[in-house]
Amino acid sequence: MNIQQVTTKEQLDDAFSVRYTVFVDEQKVPVEEEIDQLEDEATHVVLYDDSQKPAGAGRVRVVDGIGKLERICVLSTSRKNGSGRMIVEKLEEIATKQGVRKLKLNAQTHAIPFYEKLSYEVVSDEFMDAGIPHVTMIKDIEKS
Repeated sequence: MNIQQVTTKEQLDDAFSVRYTVFVDEQKVPVEEEIDQLEDEATHVVLYDDSQKPAGAGRVRVVDGIGKLERICVLSTSRKNGSGRMIVEKLEEIATKQGVRKLKLNAQTHAIPFYEKLSYEVVSDEFMDAGIPHVTMIKDIEKS
């Protein structure tokens, strides 16, 4: 597995392909909600498997001085082997280089334990996003 910050249209297409498979096909998120108006202001990453096929993706934006991790996903065939951790750590690295000291994400409730292992804390009540229950989680980089 290797993870790359997106610098080409082909890499961005690979990231979008993974996101479409996970969010639209698997989780039934409406396609018009998956790709949004924030794509151009985000920094994207794509994870490639050992065959150099896209296996995961995510993006990060700086919003009000906070790094906001978004659209983190891994194909079902590549889960449970540290892929998600690799994506989160790369997004955190990018955000840190952009000067942020706090990170935020909206996690699907089933993923709370995953993010807690990465030092994120739940800071909101449950809410619905694209028909899926979520919570907001934060991580203070200076504490971790």
